[in-house]
Amino acid sequence: MRHIISLLMENESGALSRVSGLFSARGYNIESLTVAPTEDASLSRMTIVTSGSDEVIEQIIKQLNKLIDVVRVLDLNDGKYIERELMLVKVKAGDKHRDEMKRISDIFRGRIIDVSDNTFTIELTGSSSKLDAYLESLDGDAIIETVRTGASGIGRGDRILKV
Repeated sequence: MRHIISLLMENESGALSRVSGLFSARGYNIESLTVAPTEDASLSRMTIVTSGSDEVIEQIIKQLNKLIDVVRVLDLNDGKYIERELMLVKVKAGDKHRDEMKRISDIFRGRIIDVSDNTFTIELTGSSSKLDAYLESLDGDAIIETVRTGASGIGRGDRILKV
């Protein structure tokens, strides 16, 4: 099962390496990883998307909590949460494809952020499944380049990750 694990960690050199090293040392896969400073410059928030059984996820969380740089860990799947990902995709948009690319982008609430004679660059945000659905709706030959940030998530309502 897919899990989104969010954690607060010290914003120091080597902290990211220790977290990713924990996954590689135990043979766990990281599907996506995002990290950035929080409103407190001494802390970074990391969001890890991984898959595994409940036992594997429980083991990952226990191991993360043991790392000295990690301040707090939260499995967002344990409650209600909001997930978003950003994707930039460059597509062919020659004369005969322009209207179709615009139409599909509008359906998925994408924004065309760059236009050239033969291409559109489109920005989309949403859940990973929404972005996957957008890519599947396109003719594979129309896609020139894709860049994705990986998932970011936050608990809904009063569910927070803070020190």
